[in-house]
Parts: sequence; C-alpha cells; structure tokens
Amino acid sequence: MMDVKIITPRGLYKACEAQQVNARSVEGEFGLLTDHMPIVAMLAISKLEIITASERKRYAVAGGMLYFQNNELRILTDSIESEDEIDLERAKKAKERAERRLAMQESNINMVRAEVALQKAINRIHVKENKPM
Repeated sequence: MMDVKIITPRGLYKACEAQQVNARSVEGEFGLLTDHMPIVAMLAISKLEIITASERKRYAVAGGMLYFQNNELRILTDSIESEDEIDLERAKKAKERAERRLAMQESNINMVRAEVALQKAINRIHVKENKPM
C-alpha cells in the first residue's frame, strides 16, 4: 500500500492508503503501484484514478505536480473534484462558455485562458460520465 495525500491551496483534500494510482502527466499516462521507483511528474488536466482495497474513485484534476518516493505519494494541484462532486450541468455550461469565447476571436479575450477553461470543462464532463479523456 502507498500513503496518498492530495493537497490544494485550500489545504489537504484527501489522505488515504491506495493499492494503485493511475494518472496522466504532460508526457503520457502511467500507473503507480507499491514500491514503484521514485518519480516526479507534471500532471496534465486529466482524470486521476485511486484504487484502494475497497473502491475505485475517479477525480478531475486541473494539472499539478506529483511526487512519489518510498511508498509516499504527494499530489499538489490547484483544483480537484471527485466524480461525485462534479455538477454535470455546470460543467457543460462552462464548456459552452469557453467554446463561445474561443469562437469570438477577439483581441481582448485571453485565448490561452479560454482554451484551459475548455480543457477543464471537458475533463470534468468525461470524469463524470466515465469516458476516456
């Protein structure tokens, strides 16, 4: 088992013991098991999956940093939501807003910010609907 702690700017989001954690870094998808070699990875906006002895939980993570060593996993992220916390209608409305902003192509709109908002909304929808990203 590995000791998992997920930390956001608001403090400790989750602490648990896990058998496996599946994540996606900016370089690709990977899974962590007990006694995995040390790793530091930049997380992409993606699904994070934590498998414990009794359940498999999915989360929408808004990027961040993952550090694993000596069966201790630490994830630092600005935002994370479990599939149970995601409001599907709110996520769909956020997706539509971001798509409208991107379609406008106006100079006063921060296009990078709109693209990130779109990625986050799509990720939340996929985690809630249990679809691959």
